[in-house]
Amino acid sequence: MSKRSDRHAEPTLEEYQKAVRALSLSPQEQRKHPGAVKADHRKLGHVNTYGELPEYYIDQPFECIDCGRRQIWRAASQKQYYEERKGHIHAKAVRCRPCRRK
Repeated sequence: MSKRSDRHAEPTLEEYQKAVRALSLSPQEQRKHPGAVKADHRKLGHVNTYGELPEYYIDQPFECIDCGRRQIWRAASQKQYYEERKGHIHAKAVRCRPCRRK
């Protein structure tokens, strides 16, 4: 996870590339990644799926479908979205913050 104070700032190319590389790691390597955030299955009780629940969250790089900006959906933000805001477990980030506000 980034140590930058503004977690909503556009990521640097280096941060984006690190997130892409982290996704290419095996699940065992991702679990040990310094940016991995452990999932709390007790807080995922709202999920009604036959699939497996995540054991951890890892930064997810994506390109905004509206403007094309490279962004990273941070592991901590995923945890908050899925566990606290009770978002659908298969939902993924597709728009950057400015495009979501439009």
